[in-house]
Amino acid sequence: MPDPVAPSSAPVPYASYLRVYEPLAAFPEPERSHWARYARRTDLPDAQQELRRSLADLVRVPPVPVPARESGDAFVATVDGVVLVCPWRTRLRGRLALEELVGGTLPAPVLDAMLAPEERARVAAEHERWRERNPDARPWIRGAVWQVPLRWFALFSDEEREYEPGCADGKGDGKGGARPPVLRYRTPMVQARRRLARALKALREAIDEGPMTEGLVEVGRWLEEFHPRALVELDYGGLVHALGDRALADDRSAADMAVGVAALRDGDEEAAQAAYGRLAERWRAVRDLQFAN
Repeated sequence: MPDPVAPSSAPVPYASYLRVYEPLAAFPEPERSHWARYARRTDLPDAQQELRRSLADLVRVPPVPVPARESGDAFVATVDGVVLVCPWRTRLRGRLALEELVGGTLPAPVLDAMLAPEERARVAAEHERWRERNPDARPWIRGAVWQVPLRWFALFSDEEREYEPGCADGKGDGKGGARPPVLRYRTPMVQARRRLARALKALREAIDEGPMTEGLVEVGRWLEEFHPRALVELDYGGLVHALGDRALADDRSAADMAVGVAALRDGDEEAAQAAYGRLAERWRAVRDLQFAN
């Protein structure tokens, strides 16, 4: 089936993603068998296709904030011969995104222009009923717009950084099309949890509780919901289009986070502040791009 929106007609959301891929053993039947069959497909959709499908609903008039049916698609990875699956759960993520939007700081007139109050109320009531039937549901994918939340970098090491420059000469994707750059990190769940615990311990021993500490606790609770042999991925996603090749090549955010945590652990407050300053300034500059003409 063709994608609802052609690549050239879809705007690029400058968003990053934190994903969890679980082994098939983590899923109950009949879902396990579904993903086992799905992973054998030769036409698995990629991140760009997921993006275009979600944008197709948003550009409709009126927009569709939450799909009528849950997606049966997923991202698939194979590590050391083990098949790992990251379900899209587009409907659940749409519900959570709308909940976050409504509970944010946007003025009521702006929200009303984006989505009628009646539609927001209908979706909220439906979500509440669904939550009562599915209290343990959680998304496998988290997103952030115009940034990578700094706490996400605590899960990874610089050695896990994977960077591929973009290609615009028609040789990038093997089909005569361009290929955007890719910057991502991947790590085993056990490593992600261990690094997060170390970062949290160092922060709590060095400074008072604050946004970074609270953010790490929240991410840690989310990770605890998944299989211990899962894979955790940080993908710069659409942010690569805002940053450019040079900024991407020079970006060592996970390394800066690791230096800062190690400095806190060693009691070197000056080095910790310098590392965090580099990290914060880099991502402050990225967030400021959303207000540029």
